[in-house]
Amino acid sequence: MPSPLASSAEGLNHLFTALADGNRRAMVDRLARGPASVSDLAKPLALRLPSALKHLAVLEAGGLVASDKAGRVRTYRIAPAAFNGLEAWVAERKAMWHRQFDALDALLAEQDKTQP
Repeated sequence: MPSPLASSAEGLNHLFTALADGNRRAMVDRLARGPASVSDLAKPLALRLPSALKHLAVLEAGGLVASDKAGRVRTYRIAPAAFNGLEAWVAERKAMWHRQFDALDALLAEQDKTQP
């Protein structure tokens, strides 16, 4: 089931904004392998912790990640339901293009039949 945030127009805007930055996509890729702390996410990207936290806040606002805090350590994990809204958006456009190409194909086939 898509997350409510990802299925709304505003939610999709947040989702695409979150994915628009290469550092944030790298963080999502890393989190796809499992939960990680802010430090674990920042280090391979050579980001300072405040910058990493800003990126993670954008990802969280987009619904792509969720976090838990235990003591002083904040751990982030993927929120897979956010991808359902993205997949639905892409599938709708893909289906529309397929319908249009099918209609064009039928039109061209009909024209081929009527021409000598």
